[in-house]
Amino acid sequence: MFIGKWNKSVILTYIGLIVSILGIFICFNNSENSTNQAMACLIIAGICDLFDGHIARKCKRTEEEKKFGVQLDSLVDAINFIALPIAIFLNLNMNTWGYFIIIAMFAICGIARLAYFNIIVETNDKPIKYYTGLPVTYTALFVPAFYLLKYVLPLNIFNIIFALLICAIALLNIAKVKVIKPKGIAYVIFSVLAIAMIYLYLGVLNGI
Repeated sequence: MFIGKWNKSVILTYIGLIVSILGIFICFNNSENSTNQAMACLIIAGICDLFDGHIARKCKRTEEEKKFGVQLDSLVDAINFIALPIAIFLNLNMNTWGYFIIIAMFAICGIARLAYFNIIVETNDKPIKYYTGLPVTYTALFVPAFYLLKYVLPLNIFNIIFALLICAIALLNIAKVKVIKPKGIAYVIFSVLAIAMIYLYLGVLNGI
């Protein structure tokens, strides 16, 4: 009746997508503390992406379902870690032509990184131990972490640092650098950091 693959191996991927759409909605709704709430959505989407592949590999899947999962993951990543961050940037009034160039570079490099990763997955049957280029998922770590500087730095200094961060993420996405694929204890560390950051954004910083 419907095209696509609808099974438990992709549920967490779709949950991450829904959370990101919520974050974009919050940004354009321009409600009080919208940036903090959208940052929390970005972090949650990052955690969903961290674990969705692990859960999918635990599920019994056909080869077609595996290929569908790979394509779905990249398409959702484009929403989670490119579209949502852009909505957050615009919510921060980064709407001058100078910021437009930075944001456009961020989007182009992120999409290029995802396309490159898809090619690597299709041509390599062995398990991946290292990523080439910074995965776009790390946007969910660096952007919320660096945004906290807003609360301790003068606004003009913060704006410069945050703009440089966006440029750095974009360049690292396409740089020929090796990034170790998270495994084992890294999942625990990232999860603890995510919970702490979500608590900060939805609790401690809410209303500041």
